[in-house]
Amino acid sequence: MDNEIHSFSDFAVEEQALEGDKVKIESILNKEIIVTRYKIRDSKYSDNNKMCVAVQFYEPDNPEKRIFFTGSGVIQDLLVKYNDNLPFKTVIKKIDRYFTFT
Repeated sequence: MDNEIHSFSDFAVEEQALEGDKVKIESILNKEIIVTRYKIRDSKYSDNNKMCVAVQFYEPDNPEKRIFFTGSGVIQDLLVKYNDNLPFKTVIKKIDRYFTFT
C-alpha cells in the first residue's frame, strides 16, 4: 500500500470567480482597458447553444476590477487566441454589427 496519500488541495485547481461590478460593453467602447481574465460559457439567453464570454478588466486610471458580458464571437476568438498574452491593453470598437479589440 502506498504510504503517501495526497491531499485533494495539492492537485485540484479551484476555478476562481471573476470579480467586479458589471457594466454594459457599450459604456466602455473606444476607451482603453486592461483585460485580465475571462470565462466562456453557454449563454443563458440563447436557444441555439450560443456561447457568452465574461471579461474582467480595469481602466488604466482606475484599478477597480469590472466585468462585461458579450456574445461576440470575434471577441471570444481573440481572447482564446491571445490567452497567453493576458493581461493586455486594448480598445473595444464596434464595427458595423460586431465588437472587436484593436
